[in-house]
Amino acid sequence: MSEDVAYVGSGRSIDIELGGQEVITIDLDNLDPNPEDVLDLLKEGQCRVSVWTKLAGEYWRRGYLAAAERIAHSAIESLQANGTTASSPPIYALLANIQIAHAQKAPKLVLSEAREDKLTNVRPKEEYYREAAQYLNTGERAAAEGGEGVGGTLAFLTRGIQQLATRSMDDAMRSFEGVLAEKPTNVVALLGKARILYARRSYPQALKLFQQVLQLNPHCIPDPRIGIGLCLWAMDYKSKAKAAWQRSLEVNPTDWPALLLLGLESINASKTENLSEQDRAQAFLAGTKFIEKAFNANQKSAAAANALCELFLRKGSYKRALKLAERTIQFADTLTLLTEGNLRAARVLHAEGSLKEATKYYTTATDGQPKHVLGAIGMAQMQIQNDEIAAAIHTLDLLLQPPNPQRSVEAMVMLASLRAHPRPGVSSSDYAQEKAKARELFDRAIKTLEQDDSRTSNGHIPQHTASYINDDLDMHIEIARLWQEESLDRTTRALKEALRLSEANEQVDPRLLNNMGALQHMEGNLAEARALYEESLTKAASLGPDGEGMSTSMLYNLARVYEDSGDITMAKEAYDKLLTRHPEYVDAKVRQAQMLADLNQSNDAHDLLKQAMASQNNNLNLRAFYTYFLIQSNFPKPAKDFVFATLKDHDKHDVYSLCAAGWIQYHQSRESRDLSPKGLEERRRGFQRSAEFYDKALLLDPLCAFAAQGLAIVTAEDALGSFGGGPATSGGDDPQKRMRNARDALDIFAKIRESLNDGSVYLNMGHCYYARDEFDRAIESYETASVRFYSGHNVSVLLCLCRTWYAKASKDQSFVAMSTALKYAQKALHLQPSDKAILYNIAMVQQKAAELLFGLSPSKRTLKDLEWAILQAGHAQRLFASLAADSASVVPYSRDIADQRRKYGESMLRRGDEHLATQKEFEAEAQAKLVAARLRRQMEKEKLEAIEQERVEEHRRQAEKLAEERRKAREQAQEWTREVQMESDEERERKSKRAARKVKVEGESGDEGAEPKKKKRSGGKLKKAIDQDVDNEQLFSDDEVDSKPAKKRVPKKRVVRDDEDQDAVGGPRKKQYKSKEILSDTDDEEMS
Repeated sequence: MSEDVAYVGSGRSIDIELGGQEVITIDLDNLDPNPEDVLDLLKEGQCRVSVWTKLAGEYWRRGYLAAAERIAHSAIESLQANGTTASSPPIYALLANIQIAHAQKAPKLVLSEAREDKLTNVRPKEEYYREAAQYLNTGERAAAEGGEGVGGTLAFLTRGIQQLATRSMDDAMRSFEGVLAEKPTNVVALLGKARILYARRSYPQALKLFQQVLQLNPHCIPDPRIGIGLCLWAMDYKSKAKAAWQRSLEVNPTDWPALLLLGLESINASKTENLSEQDRAQAFLAGTKFIEKAFNANQKSAAAANALCELFLRKGSYKRALKLAERTIQFADTLTLLTEGNLRAARVLHAEGSLKEATKYYTTATDGQPKHVLGAIGMAQMQIQNDEIAAAIHTLDLLLQPPNPQRSVEAMVMLASLRAHPRPGVSSSDYAQEKAKARELFDRAIKTLEQDDSRTSNGHIPQHTASYINDDLDMHIEIARLWQEESLDRTTRALKEALRLSEANEQVDPRLLNNMGALQHMEGNLAEARALYEESLTKAASLGPDGEGMSTSMLYNLARVYEDSGDITMAKEAYDKLLTRHPEYVDAKVRQAQMLADLNQSNDAHDLLKQAMASQNNNLNLRAFYTYFLIQSNFPKPAKDFVFATLKDHDKHDVYSLCAAGWIQYHQSRESRDLSPKGLEERRRGFQRSAEFYDKALLLDPLCAFAAQGLAIVTAEDALGSFGGGPATSGGDDPQKRMRNARDALDIFAKIRESLNDGSVYLNMGHCYYARDEFDRAIESYETASVRFYSGHNVSVLLCLCRTWYAKASKDQSFVAMSTALKYAQKALHLQPSDKAILYNIAMVQQKAAELLFGLSPSKRTLKDLEWAILQAGHAQRLFASLAADSASVVPYSRDIADQRRKYGESMLRRGDEHLATQKEFEAEAQAKLVAARLRRQMEKEKLEAIEQERVEEHRRQAEKLAEERRKAREQAQEWTREVQMESDEERERKSKRAARKVKVEGESGDEGAEPKKKKRSGGKLKKAIDQDVDNEQLFSDDEVDSKPAKKRVPKKRVVRDDEDQDAVGGPRKKQYKSKEILSDTDDEEMS
C-alpha cells in the first residue's frame, strides 16, 4: 500500500492506492465540501497518518473546519481499528489545533442578560481549550504506549500554542524555547516567542524576532508585519509602525488586524490639534472606514467591536453601540478589553438613563481594574446620581491615592468639587478640612495643567484634556468661592480667569462683573469697582426680566462705592432708586441712615431706622446696626434695653448682641461715680457681667475678635480687681500688677490684630503701652490707628496722642514733645470746636510748656522758644479765665481748678521777664564765645593753610632740582657714549699699525734657529694659559654682569677714558686676547 501526493498540471492531488492495482487520485484544488466519500477511500486504503493530516489540513485551509475535524476523528477510528494507535499523536495534535481554532471564534463568556447581542447554543472558549488539552494528553499517552516517546516538534508547538491561548506565558515560553533549541528557524516557535516578549513589554527583542520571521517567510500567516508595527508603535516610532501595517494590508488585503490598527491610527491622528480641521475630518472618516471593514472581516473580534462601539456611541446610535459593547464583553480575551467593553456598555446605558444597569457595568469594570480612570469617574457619577456623595468621594480617593496613583486632572477637579460641596452629617470643623482638601486638589489640577501647557510649548502634542478643563468657567468660579474667606488674591485671580473665559465666549455673566467689583471694592480700588458695578448693571439690564433680580444687589453695591468715594449725592440717588424699586430693602435704608448720621442729622436717621425696624423687626443684622446707632448717638439706656430685648426675645446666642451687651455693661460700670459700698458693689457686678457676656460670645464663636478684645480690656484695666471695686492691694504691688495686666492684655491684642484689621485694636494696644510707660511704642500704635484707619480725623485718637506726647514731654523734659502734644490737641479742637474739655487741655499744655522751659537751664532752651512759650502761656491765661467764668450748668472740668491754674499762671508769668533777661544774657555770652571760637578756628585754619603752601612749594623746588640733575646726567651719558666711540676708532688704528710693525721684525730675525723653537714652546704654553685665563675671566665677568651689572659698566668707562692706563695696562691685556701669530719675542721677554 502506498500513496503519494502528485501534481497534475497546475493543480495538486493525492494518489490513494487501493487493494490491487487500483489508484484513485484526489484533486486537492477541487475538494468536495462533504468528505464522506473521501473518508471511505481513506479507510479502505488504510492510508498513513500523513495522508489523513494532509487532507484534513487542506479542508481546514479552505475553511471547511468541521470537515477537517470529521476527517481527524475518522483517522483516529481507522488507526484504532487497524491497531496502529502509536502513530496517532499527529492526529491528536491536529484535533487540538482545531479546538484552538474553534476557541478563537467562541465567546469568552456568555451574558445571560444581554439586551442586544444574545448568544444561544454556543460553547465558551474554556471548553475548547480544555478539549485541546485533553487531545494533547491523549496523544502523548498514545505515543508513550507505542514506545515512540512523547516529545517532538509538533507536540511542543501544539502545546505551546494551547498554553499561549490560555495565557500560560511561562509554560508557552518553555515549549517554544524547546522547539527553537532544535530548530532555530522554526517560524511558528519564533512567532510564539515574539508574542510572549511583546506581552512582557520587551519590545526590542520581540521586534527582532518578528523581523526574523519576515525574513524566513515573507508570506507567513499570521503576518509578522502586524507584530513589527505593534513593537514600533510601542517604541514611539509611529510613522514606521503605520508603514508596516500598510505593507501588511498590501500583501493581505483582507487581513482584519491591519485594517483595525490602521483605523485606530487614523482616529488618533484626527485628535492632533496641529492638523487643520479638514485634515482631521478626513483622518477620522478614513479611520471609521478601516474599523468597519475590520469588523466585517471578523465579527467575532472583541478589539474591532470595541473600536466600532466607540464610534457608534459618539454618533448617538446607542442600540448598535450597546450590541457592540456586549459583543466586546463576551468575546474579550484580555482584561483590558473586558474592562473597555463594560465601560462602553455602562456609558450607553448611562446616556439612555438606565442608571441601575449602568451602575452594574461600572461596578464590573472597576472591580476588574480599580485604577481605571474612566471606570472610577463613571462609578462616581452613578453614586452622585444616587445621592451617595461620600461613596463617590471614596471612589475617586482610591483612584488618586497610592498605591499606583493615577494622574487624572478630571478626577482631581471632580473630587475637589465634591469636597467643596457641603453635605448633611458633616460638622463645621470637618467641612473646613474638606474645603482645605478641595483647595489642595484644585491647586494640584491647575499645576498639572500648567505642566501640560509647558510641555506643549516645548514641542509635545497638546492634550485635549488641558484645553477643555482650563476653559471650564464653573471650575474657576468654584475655586474663587473656596478662597473667598482665605485669600482675596487667589479669589481675584480665579474670578479674573472666569471673567476672561466669559468674555471669550461673548456671554459675560453680570454676576462675575459684580463679584469682581466687590473684590476691588474690598481692596480699596474704588474707581475700578465703580466701573465694574456699572458694567454689570448694563449687562444685567440687557438680560430683560432675568437680570432684574441681579441688578438689585449690583445697584446697592454701586451706591456703596459712591458713598465710600465721598460722592454722597450719587449715593443718595442710587439708594433712592433702589428703594423705589424695592421699598423693603432695609440694607439701603440702613446706609441712608448712616449717611444722615454722618451729617449730624440724627433724628432723620433715627426715623429711617424705625421704619426699617417696623418692617423687619426680626432681622438680626438690622437690630445690630440699630444698637450701634444708639450707642454712637450717646443713648446708653435705650441701647442697653434694646440689646437685652434682642437677647431675650429674638436670639440669646446672637454674638453681636452679646458683645454689645458686654461693652454697654463695661462702659456703664467704668463711668460710675457712686463711691458708696452699694455703688461699688454694683460697679463690680457690672464688670463681672461684662466679662460673662464676652466669655459667652467666645464660647459661641471662638474666633470673635471683638469679644476677645473686650476681655483683654477687662484684663488690662483690672476691672475684676481693685479697679472694679475689689480689695485694694498694697501700694507697692499696684504698679507691678498694672504692668503685668497690661502685658497680658498686649499678648491678647497682638493675636487679635492678626484677625481683626481695625483701628480699635491699635488704640487699645496704645493704651496698654501707655500704662506701661512705654510712650514711644504707645505713640506708634496711636499713629497707626489714626493714619491707617481714621485718616487723622478721630478726636479720641488725637487726644490719646496729645496725652502720650504730654507724658513723654514731662518725663524727658522735652519742649519739642510738649509742642507736639499741643499740635494734636489743636487738631482735635479743629474737629470739635465746641468741646470745652479740649480747650482746657490746650490751656494746660500751653501753661505746662512755659513751666517746663522756666525749669530748664538757659543752656537747654532758646530765646525763641522761651518767647513763644510765654506768648502761649498768656493765651492759656485767657483760656483758663474764660473756662473758670463759664456759666454753663455742666462742664467737663472743674471751674475751681481752672481758676487755680489761672492764678498759678499769673504768678509764673511774673518771672517771665527775668527768664527772658537771663536767657538773652546767656545767649549773648554764648554768641560772643561762639564768635571768638570761630575767629580762633579761622586763624588756625589760615596757619595750617600757610604751612601746607610752604610744604607744597618745597616739594616743587625739590622736583625741579631733581629734574635738572637728571638732565645733566643724560647729557653726560651721551658725552661718554661719543667718547667711547672715538676711542674705539683710535684703538683700531693703533692695533693695525702695531701688527704691521711686528710682521716686519719677524722677517728680519728669521736666521736665528734655536730661539724660534723656544719661542714656539713658550708661545704654546702661554697661549694655553692665556686661553684658560680668558675663559676664567669671562666666566667671572658673566657672574659679575648677572649679579652686579652697574658696577661692571662704570670701571670700563673709566678705563676707556684714561689714555695712560690704556697704554700701560690695556696694551698687554689686549695682547693676551690675540692669537699666537701676533705674539713677539719682546712680549715673551716682558712676560718672563
